[in-house]
Amino acid sequence: MSCSVHLLFTLSTLCWSRLRQEDFPPRIVEHPSDLIVSKGEPATLNCKAEGRPTPTVEWYKDGERVETDRDNPRSHRMLLPSGSLFFLRIVHGRRSKPDDGSYVCVARNYLGQAISHNASLEVAILRDDFRQNPVDVMVAVGEPAVLECQPPRGHPEPTISWRKDGASLDDRDERITIRSGKLMITNTRKSDAGKYICVGTNMVGERESEIAELTVLERPTFVKRPSSVVVLADESVEFHCLVQGDPVPTIRWRKDDSDLPKGRFEILEDHTLIVRQVTSSDEGSYTCVVENMVGKSEASATLTVHVPPAFAIRPRNQVVTVGRTVTFQCEATGNPQPAIFWQREGSESLLFSYQPPQPYSRLSVSQMGSLTITDVQHSDGAFYSCQALNIAGSVITKALLEVTDSGSDQPPPVIRQGPVNQTVPVDSTVVLGCQTAGPPPPTVHWKKDGVLVSPVDSRMSLTDAGSLEIRYTKLGDTGFYTCVASSPNGEASWTAYLQVEGKIHPTDPNLIPSAPFKPEVTDISRTSVTLSWKTNPSAGATPTSYLIEAFRLDRLSSMF
Repeated sequence: MSCSVHLLFTLSTLCWSRLRQEDFPPRIVEHPSDLIVSKGEPATLNCKAEGRPTPTVEWYKDGERVETDRDNPRSHRMLLPSGSLFFLRIVHGRRSKPDDGSYVCVARNYLGQAISHNASLEVAILRDDFRQNPVDVMVAVGEPAVLECQPPRGHPEPTISWRKDGASLDDRDERITIRSGKLMITNTRKSDAGKYICVGTNMVGERESEIAELTVLERPTFVKRPSSVVVLADESVEFHCLVQGDPVPTIRWRKDDSDLPKGRFEILEDHTLIVRQVTSSDEGSYTCVVENMVGKSEASATLTVHVPPAFAIRPRNQVVTVGRTVTFQCEATGNPQPAIFWQREGSESLLFSYQPPQPYSRLSVSQMGSLTITDVQHSDGAFYSCQALNIAGSVITKALLEVTDSGSDQPPPVIRQGPVNQTVPVDSTVVLGCQTAGPPPPTVHWKKDGVLVSPVDSRMSLTDAGSLEIRYTKLGDTGFYTCVASSPNGEASWTAYLQVEGKIHPTDPNLIPSAPFKPEVTDISRTSVTLSWKTNPSAGATPTSYLIEAFRLDRLSSMF
């Protein structure tokens, strides 16, 4: 009996030893990988196991066993012979997400089980509505442009790309950068203008945003600028100004930073500025101003008008006695300012104002162009020519100098009625009278504050009667004006004060009184005369006294 038991134990031990050598528990040799799958698309979670005997495979989602076609033939999940889980289609809805989760496969045999790594199955989505659509942008050429967009929500997160006028943007353009949904274009060009669409893409597909238009405006630039010109008076001038820009710029002209005077200039449809029959007053800077909503530019040109010389003061024939000093006035206007020189008839020598004084010379020319001869001699008697010259032309005039012996018993010139003190407002006209007499008729010139008045100032003119007329008075015209009457027998002078004010205050006692009205002569006798006059109601202060001057030709004397 003991022998039989021993034999059975030996056979059993040999059998189990053989099993341990041939069978082994399950082992996962291929683990499933994470998947992101579009809704309705097929998918496979791979799982491969080894073992002896061959293990059975089951799948678990989120800890619960997965029903497959082996459990329910109508299931959309199939367990493949390899152990992989195949989805005929991924089912996913807003409320129900049966396929979305974390999966493991479990392989079993009688020797044990093996569990795979977790693998997640996620369903890809891409919503329809963009969280932020791009909007229209307007920039100027050279400025940066930024178009922003936020794509629809999706999983995986959609990538962003941009299209312009239906075509993908050239990503080789270094000016273009796409970052965080923003399209950034540096140094924009006109060619960048167009219709832009933001495209969000993931494995589900792509979505297009609303269209945004990029408008690239252009600051005004000059195609042709006005050019400076130099012309003679009475000629016509054209200034051209061609520009480009978007929107089309407006064009206007200015002269010396002011609007053009109306009626003097002509502007053509192409914005060419025409100045006809130019005068010296047309000289200046002409500026073409161009402007649109993104910028403003200016281009200037200078008009220079050359005006031939014209005499403002012509020299007059003069008669002087030996040893006296004589001055021939000669002044000219023109542009450029004419040079004045003198020449004695029959002489080749020319006298200029800028010449240095010659030793022992009795002849000189002032800066204003007047010729002065000192210590006049009989040999100085002759015609003297004054010539004014500039690049636009020249003019010439002459005057006769007659020299008489000294000791003449003729009286000096007489100023019968000289200028009177006056107070006037600015921009008015004033006449300073000077009636002279004497054999021979004297020449008359005027001085202001001791300086010879120059008729180069077009506001001042000397009448044939010797009066000085000043138009459009200025504050700077205020001063002492002296009428000087000259003849070979001497000279006489009469001074009056002119006050020019911005506003006259007749009651101001500090104002210099104005002259009374012209005296009336009555009761004339051999030894007396009666004079009467009325005061000027517009006078400032009340006059305290009047000065009466008289001259007797028979005695060459004055009395006051």
